[in-house]
Order: sequence, then structure tokens, then C-alpha cells
Amino acid sequence: MITRRQFLQTCIATPLATQFSNNTGEKIFTVSGIINPTDLGKTLIHEHVLVDFIGADKISPDRWEHDAVIKKALPYLLEIKARGFKSVVECTPAYIGRDVKLLQKLSEQSGLHILTNTGYYGASDNKYLPKWAFTESAERLAERWIKEFNNGIDGTSVKPGFIKTGVNPGTLSELHQKLIKAAAVTHLQTGLTICSHTGPALPAYQQLDILKANGVDPAAFVWVHASGSDEDFIKITKSGCWISLDGIGEDSMDKNEKTISLLKSNGLLDQILISHDAGWYKPGEKDGGEFKGFTTIPDQFVPLLKTKGFSENEINQLLIENPAKAFTIKVRGI
Repeated sequence: MITRRQFLQTCIATPLATQFSNNTGEKIFTVSGIINPTDLGKTLIHEHVLVDFIGADKISPDRWEHDAVIKKALPYLLEIKARGFKSVVECTPAYIGRDVKLLQKLSEQSGLHILTNTGYYGASDNKYLPKWAFTESAERLAERWIKEFNNGIDGTSVKPGFIKTGVNPGTLSELHQKLIKAAAVTHLQTGLTICSHTGPALPAYQQLDILKANGVDPAAFVWVHASGSDEDFIKITKSGCWISLDGIGEDSMDKNEKTISLLKSNGLLDQILISHDAGWYKPGEKDGGEFKGFTTIPDQFVPLLKTKGFSENEINQLLIENPAKAFTIKVRGI
């Protein structure tokens, strides 16, 4: 049994992603295989196909049928494909409905690149954590996630394209601190970017402190559902992390435009990611419940940004260049 110190030293000394990069160059993992970052194209960085809220102790893939989900979700994916999008980052974690075989089918039928994830989601008061997440060490959890990177997810050849975790909105509990430490260890071994469901600024600051204490640069971290004061946005973005404004809808466009304009005026446009957090086929509801489409950004938000003086190059920065940089597999150590 190796010690925590030995495990971390091994991660820092011989990261798998460094070996991977030396052999093959910069890459991104999708459910259909490896692509170059330049092939990612116009991307929505935080969406969902299916989310099952029944809880980690009850969830089972038997609760949904692929054909029914595809019938519901595919037309919405084809809508964004027709609008020039090439990729979707599917953010549903394990034990909330992650289904990589379903995502493979949707990728093939839509022609979109789809990224999936490894990691555990502690938000919502730990309802979606498997039982061993409460007792195992950060290093042991990281071993599980690294195994998915090395060997594939759920017996398939599909490898995660990023780490997805989540914390509650207040001060981080010891359990949630452990999840972030596990994400740090996993990043140092794989180079996968850490996307953490966070919300307010306080837990964002705390997570960045944990990552830095474990040798991970803020550039490896995506502040998901970012929310805070103007001062928080500027300070946290200047630390080097990614700001994810991923709840863009008809009722939030003005707010998000103001935040993006604020960060742009501070020279930070190259650290912003945007998306809808839409979709959500929900098992247990009739016909999967209401499914929210993915077209507000191309149809309404991009035109709004243009009326505020954003150039085509700046729009491409948000939708093409930033996602490619954020999800490229690369160890970002201190």
C-alpha cells in the first residue's frame, strides 16, 4: 500500500498525460475517439442529454431506453449542428445518468463530437455520491478516475474528456475538499481539465486554494455556474482559471452579456466559456419530461453580443478558441 506522499510524488514525476502528449501531441478525447483541438470547432461546453435525479443508491441504466432518449434528444442536437456547431461537452456525471454508449450513438447519428467525463458529484448534499466516496481516500478515488482514463468507462473504450465534480455552495465540507484533492491528483496524472459545479465565489476560492496546495495551476480549473460580484469575477479570472457562464437563456442574456463585457474590458475574454446547461431527458417522467433546446446562444445571445460591439473574432474566441484550449489534455502544474 503506497502512502499519500508516494502517490502524489509519482503523479507529479510521471504524469500519464505528459507521456500521452509526448507521443501524440495535443489531443481531446471524445466518446468516438481522439481528435485534435483544432477539430473541436464551435462548441457548447456545458449541456446534458439525460439526467436521472433518483440518487446514487437507486440509479440503473435500466431506467431508460436508448431509442426513446435518442428520439427525444437527437432533433435538438441536429438543430445546433445545422447552426454550425461541431461539439458538445456533455456534463452528466457518473451516478446521475452518465451513459457513454448512449452518447456514442447520439454522436454517430448527429455528426457532433461529444465529450464525457470522469469524477464524482458532491453537490445536492451528496445524494449522487456512491457509498465508497464517503470512506475512501482522495488518492483511492483518483485511482478509480485514472483507471477510466487509462482503460475506458464501464467496460467500453470510451475515455473521459474532462473531470466533473461538484460541491455545495457554502464553505467546503471535508468530503468535498477530498473530492477536489482527488480531482487534483487525477489532473496531474491525466491532464484532464477539472469542471466543478460550484456557483458562488466562496467555494471557488477554496477549491483554487486546494488545487494550488496540491500542485495544480488554476488554468486546469473551470468555475462552473460562476456567480459573484464584479470584483470576484475579475479576481478569480485573473488567477488563471476558466469562467463558465453556462446558464444562458432568454431570461439571463443581459446579465451574462454584462459579465462578459466586464471581463473583456479587463483583458480576460480568453478565459470565458459559455453554454446553456440545457437538455435534460429525465427518466421516470412521461416521455422524458420537458427537453430544453440548445439554440438560445446562436439565435439570440450571439446577436446580442454583436449589438454590444463584439466582433466575429471575439465571438469565435468564446465559442471555438476558448473551448479548444480549455479541454485540450495537458498537465497544468505549478
